[in-house]
This record gives sequence, structure tokens and C-alpha cells, in this order.
Amino acid sequence: MAHTVTQYQSPADLYIAQMRDINIQKDPMRFRTNIKRLSHILAYEIGKTLSYKDIDVTTPLGTAKCRALDDKVVVACIFRAALPMHEGFLDVFDNAESAFLAEYRSYNADGGFDIKSGYVASPSLDGKVLIIADPMLATGSSIVTAMELIKNLGTPKHIHFASIISSKKGIETVENIAKPCGYDIWTIATDDTLNSHGYIVPGLGDAGDLCFGEKL
Repeated sequence: MAHTVTQYQSPADLYIAQMRDINIQKDPMRFRTNIKRLSHILAYEIGKTLSYKDIDVTTPLGTAKCRALDDKVVVACIFRAALPMHEGFLDVFDNAESAFLAEYRSYNADGGFDIKSGYVASPSLDGKVLIIADPMLATGSSIVTAMELIKNLGTPKHIHFASIISSKKGIETVENIAKPCGYDIWTIATDDTLNSHGYIVPGLGDAGDLCFGEKL
């Protein structure tokens, strides 16, 4: 099915530059805030593609013809680094439902890793617009796992994959696994390379650690 891959510029450029900067990114509050800011931008742009309905709103002086969201939206976050992203999307889609697909990297002795899931909580996805938030779309393995987790939760009307930074490989992976459904990919920046540990280069490092501190 037809889809788009959309990348946005300014004022997102400033926020992404601060997130990449090895000195500025040491401030976890600013890092989380920039994820939220960029999520607001992504949510606003995704919102332009949704369906709306006409409503009448009573004001102190009369009745105004307004528009309200007609689609039912579900925002799903994957890794812990997606929590500020999830909050940013809910700032815009304040009536959205939430899905939590708790995933993590399980590293192997050879330095490779598998994506494992420890927790899933989601409403029915039937007929709803699903936004899957993953700040770093690196190998795309997390999206593959997420699609497996949601396949028994209903059939979404449309899926939006939203990331802060994506790799070309990650985008290709999503395009290959999402072909059966209507979908779009949204990203702030696209980098060419992945290192041997599956991190985006130049990227910004470990987004989860930068948000919440280093993990054991």
C-alpha cells in the first residue's frame, strides 16, 4: 500500500543538534525536554493526516463552528527512552489511548543482541490509528518485535511509526515488515550508518541512558 517517509526540518534542527551535542546532552532534563519538543512536532504533522468532524461549541457570546478529531488514536511506546516521546504525543492527542510494549536489548556473548519483550498492555487496536513511538529507529528489530506483539490486538486503521533519529537500514526494515498494512514513517533525522553494536552513527548514543541514567 502507498505510504510516505517524512523528514522535518527547523525548528527541529536546533533540538536535534542539542540532543547530539556531547556536552549539552549530559543535561538529562534538557534531553528529555527536547524529545518532548520533537514529539510535539511529529504529532502535529501526523495530526494533519487524521480525520476530523464538525462540532458546535457554545461560547459566552454564541455558538462557534469547530472541528474535533474523529479518529480514535492509540499511542504505543517501546523502550524506556520512548517515555518522554509518549508524553509528548499525549500533550497533542490528549484523548488518545495508550499501549505499552516494554522491550529491551538482550546482548549475546558474541556482541550481538536480541530484542525481547517483558510486558504488554494495550487496548483493542481495531479501526484505530496506531502511533508507535521509538526515538531511535536503528536496526528496526524493535519494530519487528512490536508488530509481532500487536498482531493479536486487532487491526489498526493506519499505523504511524515515529522516531527522532532513524537509520536507513531501520527504515528499510519497517518498510519490509509493514507492507500488508497502511502505514507512514516519520522521523526528524536520518543517519546512514550502524556500528557493530547496532547503534546509529553519528546518532547520539544511548537515548535511554541519556534520559534516565546509565543502566547496569
